[in-house]
Amino acid sequence: MQTQPILVIGATGKTGRRVAARLEAAGHPVRRGSRQSATPFDWDAPETWAPALAGAGAAYVTYFPDLAFPGAVEKLRSLCAAAKAAGVRRLVLLSGRGEHHARQGEDVVRGSGVDFTIVRAAWFAQNFSEGYLRDPILAGVLPMPGGDMPEPIVDIDDIADVAVAALTEDGHSGALYEVTGPRLLTFADMAGELSRAIGHPIRHIPIGFEEFHANIAASGGDFVADVFTAIARETLDGRNAHVTNGVMRALGRPPRDFADFARAAARSGAWTAAA
Repeated sequence: MQTQPILVIGATGKTGRRVAARLEAAGHPVRRGSRQSATPFDWDAPETWAPALAGAGAAYVTYFPDLAFPGAVEKLRSLCAAAKAAGVRRLVLLSGRGEHHARQGEDVVRGSGVDFTIVRAAWFAQNFSEGYLRDPILAGVLPMPGGDMPEPIVDIDDIADVAVAALTEDGHSGALYEVTGPRLLTFADMAGELSRAIGHPIRHIPIGFEEFHANIAASGGDFVADVFTAIARETLDGRNAHVTNGVMRALGRPPRDFADFARAAARSGAWTAAA
């Protein structure tokens, strides 16, 4: 059992809050790192890093909004140096599959001098239920670029399980876990699974990257739209159109299927207007 606190950076985010909750449920001491937490952590305020890292034995590292954002890799390098100086023994980095800047971030962690595990993730299934695509789903549409390019979309609960294992168990030192779902789906396929789970039609609308950017900017602003559009352009070109065994390697079980995610999210009320 981990006796020193585990710092969860981005503890209010999609993966961070799941990682923190799982760690706490298992009895591990957790330090939630966010702008509003008891011990604040802010990527844009380096003076918050050392207090958040002080005394921590391990850290789960996510960068908002994504490692593709300008300056992210440099900040990650500084954070790794601060973690080493603070005596943190293990870093678990959430990385993005097929992203050039994410690979640079992975290299920074590998060269940090701190024990590490890298979790390189496919597109998140929960983007449809608690992210920028939830409102379109509520409206019955799934507007996405990339044409018929398939993606092995991953359930964030699997990412969280892998991260917790890497933070708390032996045997994950130096590992790269590329985590995907169990099968390839086009966005039209995903719309079909969502339709069956929700109980009314969700129609896939093929769009260009410019329209994709405008749609995200309308709800999340240009800052988020720039990042996610750049990621979409880079990753929806076929480079990620294959499944991997990262979840099985890390956990000894297969990843959850997108259909299972969709049914569970629908049962939880994710796509009711008041959710």
